[in-house]
Amino acid sequence: MGAYVDALGKSVVRLHTLAVQYGSPTGVVGIGSAGVTATTAFQLTTQSQTAMVNASDRSLIASGRLLGANAPASASLAMATEHLDVAPQSWRNGYLIGVEQIYLATDSVDGAMVDEITVVLECTVETLSQSAAMALALSQQ
Repeated sequence: MGAYVDALGKSVVRLHTLAVQYGSPTGVVGIGSAGVTATTAFQLTTQSQTAMVNASDRSLIASGRLLGANAPASASLAMATEHLDVAPQSWRNGYLIGVEQIYLATDSVDGAMVDEITVVLECTVETLSQSAAMALALSQQ
């Protein structure tokens, strides 16, 4: 974000939507064992985190997960669903970002096999007053 966000220069980013790709285009998304349900989660935050955070954490921009389940007698993927817990498209006016760095965290539970997670952001650059831009930046650090 550093190329677009400059609180002293009154420049911030408004995040409108995000799209998440679980796995590389040629990678395999799956779970290792029969009858297992597994989750792969992601979070975007304005602060570095040591673990996944709840929606009440002020640094959280967006979070979601891919849930997969294998058939009881098979190791083949029977069901997969994506869920966005928090996303900028959920808000009326998107999400303002006033910090120069954002952080992507991922976590897999119960053997979910996703080789990578890619997040694509749709943003616009906006100008705020210097005091508003600084207040936003400080609130997100």
